[in-house]
Amino acid sequence: MALKRIHKELAELRRDPPPGCMAGPESTDYFQWTGTIEGPPGTPYEGGLFHVRITFPQNYPFSAPRISFTTQVWHPNISETGAICLDTLTKNWSASLSIGKVLMSVQQLLADPNPSDPLDSTSARQLRTNREKFIKTARQYTQQYASPPADYVFTTQSTTSPANNQDSAGTGGSGNSG
Repeated sequence: MALKRIHKELAELRRDPPPGCMAGPESTDYFQWTGTIEGPPGTPYEGGLFHVRITFPQNYPFSAPRISFTTQVWHPNISETGAICLDTLTKNWSASLSIGKVLMSVQQLLADPNPSDPLDSTSARQLRTNREKFIKTARQYTQQYASPPADYVFTTQSTTSPANNQDSAGTGGSGNSG
């Protein structure tokens, strides 16, 4: 059952990928995928290409996939090891969710961090107490660790000018639970 669902979702992703998200099997093991998530426009992550590892459980879709960043990210809800605090991947998992929807949720988490429920207390504290420094640090991490290949073409486009990129560094409210 799991393999059939995974094949179906892979075909769906190839046919109609969510904006800024791609994923697929690492090799012939369809339970191990890698993927990329583009940094959301108008955030300190804009211009970054973030890599993730996806592991599907044997009873997928009845249990959530495990997703972690392999790219370092300065974010309250992402640990230094890449673990993600997102309720969609834990208590709010539903078998009706697809991996494409989950990747879009992770991308949305980049745009809307929740410092009230952190995995990384240092970045959460910085976001709460010095938003400007948080934005600067997140941009530095993005430039240092998430630079895409020179020929990469982004599928998401910025609607803000560079001066307005501070608009969505987040103040919480994304319903995370890590």
